[in-house]
Amino acid sequence: MKALYFHFWAAILFSCTGELSAQQIDTTAVKQMDTVSTGFIKTSSGKATIDDTALNIPAIAIKKETTQLEDLAQAYQYDSLWLAELHKNAALFDEMYAEVSDLKTGESYVVDLPKDTLKARLKRLNDKTPFNIAYNASLESVIKSFLTRRRGLIEKMLTTSQFYFPLFEQELDNFDVPLEIKYLAIVESALNPKAKSRVGATGLWQFMFATGKMYDLNVSSYVDDRRDPIASTKAAAKYLKRLYGIFDDWDLALAAYNSGPGNVNKAIRRSGGYKNFWNIRGNLPRETAGYVPAFLATMYLFEYADEHGLKGKKVDRPYFETDTIHVKELITFDQVAKLIDISVEELEVLNPAYKLNIIPKVEHKKYALRLPIKQVGQFVNNEDAIYAYAKEQLDSIEKPLPQLVSSSDKIRYRVKSGDYLGKIAERYGVGVSQIKRWNGLRSNNLRIGQRLSIYPRKSVPTVASTKKVSKPNTQLPKDPSKVHVVQSGDSLWTISKKYPGITIENLRQWNGISGRNLKPGDKLRLCNCSS
Repeated sequence: MKALYFHFWAAILFSCTGELSAQQIDTTAVKQMDTVSTGFIKTSSGKATIDDTALNIPAIAIKKETTQLEDLAQAYQYDSLWLAELHKNAALFDEMYAEVSDLKTGESYVVDLPKDTLKARLKRLNDKTPFNIAYNASLESVIKSFLTRRRGLIEKMLTTSQFYFPLFEQELDNFDVPLEIKYLAIVESALNPKAKSRVGATGLWQFMFATGKMYDLNVSSYVDDRRDPIASTKAAAKYLKRLYGIFDDWDLALAAYNSGPGNVNKAIRRSGGYKNFWNIRGNLPRETAGYVPAFLATMYLFEYADEHGLKGKKVDRPYFETDTIHVKELITFDQVAKLIDISVEELEVLNPAYKLNIIPKVEHKKYALRLPIKQVGQFVNNEDAIYAYAKEQLDSIEKPLPQLVSSSDKIRYRVKSGDYLGKIAERYGVGVSQIKRWNGLRSNNLRIGQRLSIYPRKSVPTVASTKKVSKPNTQLPKDPSKVHVVQSGDSLWTISKKYPGITIENLRQWNGISGRNLKPGDKLRLCNCSS
């Protein structure tokens, strides 16, 4: 596994690690340790012992850093502040989306920015980038608008960009795409990997479902690759390079990224064959007309932030090391957070592609968990015990986790008279919030004829198929081992657990049960047999 370096809130420097055992750790070493593995290690008479009762899992060996521990504790505190900063930025997407969608380029703003100064700075930018950056009144208006109306947003982006830009630059460079494209993610998502537009575009680079599929960004009930920072950046670089190959112009490639190459070609034809963005801008969709100016204005403000007094929170120590672990069993963020020294919030920041905070296990697929190096050792050294604990916890939950549904199982549902979200959700075994998320709905209102994208978790029989379903055989088998007498406290789930190979659905079908109520003394068939 190759470690990935993020610009992060604090540096975590690692030295040699060693196995801890109850016989090898003295009182001084124990006292110096931070509380990374609370629940795993406890002290007794100056010795360290494994606390296998706190978590109800087998005793396990733990790796711990043995030097620079005070520095690590302070760095971890800085990391927590940085995580809080990232979470605060989640609400900025709507602000940026509204700005780009309704960008007003004709308004004047009072800003201390002489026209000659702006022209000179734009020329310097133009000389060192492959974009067509030339002064015009519309671009000046956008820059001044950002400096007044969106100043706070830009300053927050100056902070958050220190986390994402090194990642973007590495992937853009791998595909020979201009590094300035990194500013596009600010315009697209305000650097929020979970951002979702009204039309369903998702992630840092705002991929639509179909476009994401073209570039191997798959979506399931558990995972949305469009929200994965690395996978989505690779896809964006590939897509932008392809668009540049079509138009041989990076400005037009950006416009096509927003509205599709078809709309850009139409704008070129309607303008009489012009191919400079500013000459075809009036023929582009409204949002796209504001899109490229917003990108150029963002680039300008980042390059000249000091000159305009724009201040993000500076990172004192710039590197934070993480690594990935291929997860072998289904596990939840809550379980990981309980077993190693990491919060659910930090797991969400480092692993935004997991929609339900669950890492699934699917045949022929590999899913990775990204952790700070400090926690990677804890996880790897105790992997078997962690999986055992996760399985025990999951087995004790009566309500099943959502069945994995791949993106290829999507259906298009047409809203009919009398439909409402709750009714549709129940029909397909999904949640109302999921239907709203899949379709970018901001309210529960539906209109007749409206089409909804749904990823069903249960099949819905057609009218023809329901007529063929025969009634269950109500005659009990003569063999008493094939009959269960309901006891007080029994449920379909507890009964199914007593008989390997029999599911709740089997019990429903064989006994004609539609609800959940069982009465003591009821007799249930344990097979689809007549004797």
